Amino acid sequence: MTLTKDVMPRLARTTHSDWPVRNDHCFQRIVLDTICGGVWYDHLHRPAYKNLTFQQAERAVWLCDKIIAGDVNLAALDAQSLVWRGKEGPAKLLGQDGRARY
Repeated sequence: MTLTKDVMPRLARTTHSDWPVRNDHCFQRIVLDTICGGVWYDHLHRPAYKNLTFQQAERAVWLCDKIIAGDVNLAALDAQSLVWRGKEGPAKLLGQDGRARY
């Protein structure tokens, strides 16, 4: 939770100003939706951090590390998360199948 609550928002305001989101809840939404393969609260009870399996928690940390390192396209993950939620994400970040291009 430290990564999405503190580290990533701080990076978004400083060295990673090109990221499409700045707020902790946005990072949490993107990471949780990605590891769940859809809207996280359709897969987990709330609060998510108390209901993740060990494997899901490990994957969330791994994903945060990859986002921070620039190895995973945060904008594409955000777009996919918004599509899962019925909101329009930037179409250029999605492939022909409608899924995010990482």
